[in-house]
Amino acid sequence: MMITSREMRALELNSEYFGVSRLQLMENAGQIIANEIASRFEPDKTSIAIFCGLGGNGGDGFVAARHLTCLGFKVNVIVAGKPANIRDEPAQKNWRALQSLKDVILIHEVYDSSLIPIIKADVVVDALLGIGLKGALRPPILQLVKKINETKAFHVSVDVPTGINSDSGEVLGEAVKADLTITFHKAKPGLLKAKKHAGEIIKRDIGLPSEFEGFAGPGDVSLVVKPRSAESHKGDFGRLMVVGGSEVFSGAPALVALAALRTGVDVTYVAAPHKTAYAVSSMSPNLITVKLEGDHLNPSNVAVIKRYLEMSTAVVIGPGLGLHKETRAAVEAIVDAVEKANVPLLLDADGLKAFAEFKRKISLPLVLTPHAGEYKILTGKEPSKKLERKRVEVHTAAKKLGATILLKGNVDVVSDGKRVKLNFTGNPGMTVGGTGDVLSGVVGAFLAQKADSFEAAVAGAFINGAAGDFVREEKRFHMVPTDILDWIPKVVDDPMSHLRVQKNAS
Repeated sequence: MMITSREMRALELNSEYFGVSRLQLMENAGQIIANEIASRFEPDKTSIAIFCGLGGNGGDGFVAARHLTCLGFKVNVIVAGKPANIRDEPAQKNWRALQSLKDVILIHEVYDSSLIPIIKADVVVDALLGIGLKGALRPPILQLVKKINETKAFHVSVDVPTGINSDSGEVLGEAVKADLTITFHKAKPGLLKAKKHAGEIIKRDIGLPSEFEGFAGPGDVSLVVKPRSAESHKGDFGRLMVVGGSEVFSGAPALVALAALRTGVDVTYVAAPHKTAYAVSSMSPNLITVKLEGDHLNPSNVAVIKRYLEMSTAVVIGPGLGLHKETRAAVEAIVDAVEKANVPLLLDADGLKAFAEFKRKISLPLVLTPHAGEYKILTGKEPSKKLERKRVEVHTAAKKLGATILLKGNVDVVSDGKRVKLNFTGNPGMTVGGTGDVLSGVVGAFLAQKADSFEAAVAGAFINGAAGDFVREEKRFHMVPTDILDWIPKVVDDPMSHLRVQKNAS
């Protein structure tokens, strides 16, 4: 089993959310490095030089230096840059811990290539970058890597040799040639492709329970939220089309569109029967409506929807749609058109019920968001009340349909037939009608921004539930779905903030 760099970073965030801090993980990693060196070398005969970056990998090196000193080794620490620029909080704390040990640990600060000291050591530890490498090495890291390779010492790399892309194994110009690489939790894909640089590879656990990989958390939000540059233009963050609404249910598609806008999508189009579309327009000036002929969605509307499909980067079908015979036929025709356009699709509510009548594998990213009753219509089986059994059932159903299924409940279960995650955010107040429409809008927004369908569904479930938990803290169980809209930006921008709500609830 392997884990990519982005997945590892997300897992570390989730670990903190679930109570195992990055400071704890760093302490464990540093102690493992020290113990591994101590098992191979004698303290009174071995000098050690630890090259540390300014991030988490460097923090592992700071911890290792402290433990190796405790074990009796003579240790030098070479810091690549100015310690005042250490932004990683756990690394910063461990750097401060070294300051009181300056009498026994010689520290060199290298923020200019001319400051690189002459290093004489039996063991050199590379704790410069780890999985943090994004491009070719720059000074002073580049010069320090060359210095490491020039030494005749035994080279130990922490997690991934500096200069190696941890996912692809590509050598980006210059890379440390390690005799031993100690990697944590799971192997990184690039290590297996760069064995000449990695040397002997050993994997060690640092206290990250494997169960955390199956839980939704703030790290999952970080995977799908796109950074905004100053040069961003309208449309860069997606255009979502929502097909829904009927005479009875005009609010449902509006909630989807408003939730998508709050999540960060640039434009939403609400395609609804003309009377419903006028009602939706009156709800908010932020909504663009496409007024369809007829009192309900019907096959004659498909041509109009196709025109807007050309401008959309994702589609949500179903909220408030109704199940008229013509509507069911129109849903099938629209799904065919979406498939031809290869645009990501989310089906919810009546759209999902209509899909159940002609269900098949679709060759595009597809997300289905049923509650228990809709899941039974979709699969023919009620979901198990036992969570572990439910995980297996949703995984099987998703694989069969070739889709991502987000089964809503007190614990949401998300699977794409390969991966499964559980989401624990949310509360009983969210049984009020409309919260599922908000969820569809959040997930739809991430699909419109080209996020992986499984990652979009997991992040959407977490955000929707966490926003609902903020409302519960504010209004108890007297919530309405529009309350949730106001909290979406808070959770998107600062998903770790939900920890406070959890603590207050407990």
